[in-house]
Amino acid sequence: MKKIFGRENLAPKLAQAPVPANAPSPIFIVGMPRAGSTLVEQILASHSLVEATRELTLIGEITRDLSASRLMVARNAYPDCLLAFNPEQLAALGTRYMNESRDYRKAERPWFIDKRPWNWLEVGFIHLILPHAKIIDIRREPMAACFAMYKQLLPDDANFSYDLDELGRYYNNYVAMMQHWQSVLPGRVHFMQYERLVCDTENEIRGMLAYCGLPFEEACMRFWETDRAVLTPSAEQVRRPIYRDALEQWRNFEPWLGRLTSALSQPAQI
Repeated sequence: MKKIFGRENLAPKLAQAPVPANAPSPIFIVGMPRAGSTLVEQILASHSLVEATRELTLIGEITRDLSASRLMVARNAYPDCLLAFNPEQLAALGTRYMNESRDYRKAERPWFIDKRPWNWLEVGFIHLILPHAKIIDIRREPMAACFAMYKQLLPDDANFSYDLDELGRYYNNYVAMMQHWQSVLPGRVHFMQYERLVCDTENEIRGMLAYCGLPFEEACMRFWETDRAVLTPSAEQVRRPIYRDALEQWRNFEPWLGRLTSALSQPAQI
């Protein structure tokens, strides 16, 4: 991924086909589970111009189709196949995403949210096919983030979280990949620190809305009053004002987290 989405390959493809007028703008919220993505989604969904959908699997479906279509002739079909795509072909993939997302968009608002944490790996692909999309990386302090995942029974696509060693290694690789995106696509992703969002809420919300091109609305500060279905383990938390109780909850279990501390201290493997 880092090789294919390197500067030398991205540069020739940055001139994309123009975005259709009045096209809705996707807002991708990426990161690790249990790191604040549901909170960010709830804040944005409280804005009058933004529609929340769900954790859409559309980007993964598109990349799987790209890979399956070329597996007979190429071992690493995706992302290698993108090197042969011209801007029009990339734009067509973006159009597919926008068309298929209509099934989940009911309010016809100018912005809509795609909150699938795993899309952090596909930032380069999203950039190429949806140049007008916004991408927000919400990140929590490493020990707090990993402990929050470890104590929660997450679905099988997060089975790395069942083992402290693997969890630490996975988190480091995620951070390394996000650093790569920042290096090759500077300013493309809006980084948010969960702890700052909790402690300096208004300024962080204003900064996020400005990045998305949205005016500030007071409703975003009172996000817990927004009536919508929330289907993640954080459903209860976003029904109440921001609180600080869980920021360092992991310290209560620190004597038993030595393997995690050790794994996080190791360099990333990518």
